[in-house]
Amino acid sequence: MPLSLTVLGTASPHPAPDHPCSGYLLRGGGAEVWVDAGPGTFAELQRHTNPGRLTAIWISHLHADHSADLLSAVHAYAYGGLTPPVPVPVYAPVDCAQRLAGFFGRSDTGFLRGLLDFRPLYDGHEARHWNLRLTARAVAHDVEAYGLRAESQGSVLAYSGDSGPCEALDELARRADVFLCEAGIDFHREGERQVHLTPEEAGAYAKGAHELLITHVGPGLTRETAVKRAAAVFGGATSAAVEGGTTTF
Repeated sequence: MPLSLTVLGTASPHPAPDHPCSGYLLRGGGAEVWVDAGPGTFAELQRHTNPGRLTAIWISHLHADHSADLLSAVHAYAYGGLTPPVPVPVYAPVDCAQRLAGFFGRSDTGFLRGLLDFRPLYDGHEARHWNLRLTARAVAHDVEAYGLRAESQGSVLAYSGDSGPCEALDELARRADVFLCEAGIDFHREGERQVHLTPEEAGAYAKGAHELLITHVGPGLTRETAVKRAAAVFGGATSAAVEGGTTTF
């Protein structure tokens, strides 16, 4: 079975009507993985699958626009009749369970164990589910953050997560069928820490990939402008991730 990527949301830094924050449904090798859980994406996830059947959840970093809808998943699993047959593995930075417990005013995380199985990410972390392999690479951001390389039966998806310029992005995108990459900023301000990519940088890092899919376009940019600027550098097939769209490769 080839990989498929369904876009649940791409908004930055907050959701808008019909425009949830970052989230994707990755299918391949017999697995279904919710990649990033930005606000609004749990509702969109239900258009495409039963969340109780998820194989895993993968979270790039703990900023709310990529992780806050884990709270919705807990409510659905605990009270909404969508309880999975076994706790769903959640691959995320180390403090994810504690952060989620805080929403419930709890300092312990034990009450989550029957629903979610938290497994901390680290650079080079690898997980296998059926014929799907997920590999994490640490990327440059202002919190602990990871990009993803997903592989199944010869098909490869690379995902930048949120990242500034770093060598890990070159490695993630190399020989990928699709590079899903943020274009979060219009330009870098002098003296400012570089924690997002411009469209031109997204295009440059995509040079090792077959196709570039621009996502998480920040304020001050439009999807159309970001795609045009990235494509001018990349030189290959470039398009924007749009909610509800599915790419199979």
